[in-house]
Amino acid sequence: MAEADLGGNRESAQTVDGDRDTVLDAGDIVGGSDSPGTEAISAAELAEIGLRFEVDGEIATIILDRPGKRNAQTSATWSALARIGENLPGQVRVVVVRGEGPSFSAGLDLSMFTPGGTPGQDSLATVATLDDDAFQRQVAEYQRGFLWLRRPDIVSIAAVQGHAIGAGFQLALSCDLRIVADDVKFCMKEPALGLVPDLTGTKPLVELVGVPRAIEICLTARTVGAAEALQLGLAEMAVPPDELAQAVQDLATALLATDRAAATATKRLLQGAPGRTLEEQSAAERTEQAARIRALFASS
Repeated sequence: MAEADLGGNRESAQTVDGDRDTVLDAGDIVGGSDSPGTEAISAAELAEIGLRFEVDGEIATIILDRPGKRNAQTSATWSALARIGENLPGQVRVVVVRGEGPSFSAGLDLSMFTPGGTPGQDSLATVATLDDDAFQRQVAEYQRGFLWLRRPDIVSIAAVQGHAIGAGFQLALSCDLRIVADDVKFCMKEPALGLVPDLTGTKPLVELVGVPRAIEICLTARTVGAAEALQLGLAEMAVPPDELAQAVQDLATALLATDRAAATATKRLLQGAPGRTLEEQSAAERTEQAARIRALFASS
């Protein structure tokens, strides 16, 4: 796979695959017409933060790459995730999120709990000093790194093995689908630390398992393993760790076999369904289908 620089404001970005350089046009880099074209982020910057970004045709892969710290996350992680989403190459249809090493992500880096934090990054002590408006803006900025994974024009897959704790669990929940290794350990740790889950994980958790079970999982901060994750609908498939990569690749290949415009419209319909009445959903189906049929027969 090619490791990519992202740059929505640049005319081109370069990906390196062995000794072969491939230059992508800016239109292939900026992810859709709604992208604000944020500042470029390079592979070197991502490496410093502890992330890698690779593009192979229509599949992009985000790798949490701090295995020595079980891929713990910081505020810089979330900012970089947002910039990746805003500058996603236009040809990408599937986004895979995985962790390097035996863990997906152990959650917040413990440095965020110290007064000084990590140099150049936010600490919780610093955020605590913000007034209400500034605090809301800051956390909303963090959440941007997770929200884009739900875009209708892509399907996101979390490939989860080992620890997926707190922010790691929420990152997995931000993805449309979760394929897990049978050693997975989901845990919503925030309440046990005196916090609440605030990285957009509470809504998908409730939608998947229901309010009572979500309360029990969060307030006990217990571990959910692979078998229970399958039973609760937190995972679509569980496989041995050495089969995880192939299972994700097989799923991505199957997803790419579907017409892109139809897949986008269908995902949009399904995402909107929980908030609509049957009559409203029926109307939405008619609207989406009218656009699809007209597009299919426009040239005839």
